[in-house]
Amino acid sequence: MKLFADSACDLPLDFFDSCQITLIPLHVHLNGEDFEDMKGINPKKVYEAIRQGGMPKTSQASPLLLEKLFTELAESGEPGIYPAFSSALSGTYQTAVMVRDQVKETHPTLDLTIIDTKAASLGYGLIVMSAAECLQKGWLKKDIVADIQFHCQHMEHIFTVEDLGHLAKGGRLSNSAAWIGGLLNIKPILHVEEGRLVPLEKVRGRKKALNRMLDIMEERGKHLNVQRVAISHGDDSESAELLKKMIAERFHSQEIYTHIIGSTIASHAGPGTVALFFLNETQLSD
Repeated sequence: MKLFADSACDLPLDFFDSCQITLIPLHVHLNGEDFEDMKGINPKKVYEAIRQGGMPKTSQASPLLLEKLFTELAESGEPGIYPAFSSALSGTYQTAVMVRDQVKETHPTLDLTIIDTKAASLGYGLIVMSAAECLQKGWLKKDIVADIQFHCQHMEHIFTVEDLGHLAKGGRLSNSAAWIGGLLNIKPILHVEEGRLVPLEKVRGRKKALNRMLDIMEERGKHLNVQRVAISHGDDSESAELLKKMIAERFHSQEIYTHIIGSTIASHAGPGTVALFFLNETQLSD
């Protein structure tokens, strides 16, 4: 069984190596150069460029790379699963489906399931982590697909950004929704609906925003003390560590995974973003 994931899951490169997951990098364009996310550029370089007034751009995974990987999978005879970055935020999912169907014309035995996770950053990353664990346990493909679909359906994304303008300029948020940032120290809180970024509330001040994120987590979460939760941050490890401490104290969560937001999503969310991911339902018995 072969598991694929793209770089928008914001998991570190050594995770892909240790779990033998095939990385599909998205692309970052900065200062006239093209970089493969995770392989060719460090996210801190992106954050520094943004702070200096730069405007990184991104593009989806290479169709040529997808064709190569899917052809190799077909020739190996192995089945494959590719949970992909939200189709509402990137064309990678749609392109992967198109390429898979093209490869099947010459390799009709290709067995590849591509899933639109409707997730991003470590929300997507948690889905990949669970799938990797299922694979290592020797689960059947249909059961791994069911686990992925469950996590996709129940993954919450709650986050705050320093400047909504980054999301608007990158086309990830409407301009009408972006004007509220920066006014009177207003910190917007957003979430994800059907894979799209949607403003949820406005809170004055960073600390109040983090506290409100935890309130929403309590309102929506299930079995928070035993499920794995995640925090990603836009080069703001201090806020991420503070949020991690607050979660541990409030919910006694046993596993809180933190990591920097990778170059692709950093290009749109910008420095200072803090995001929280958890399940609103679990597969534990009540």
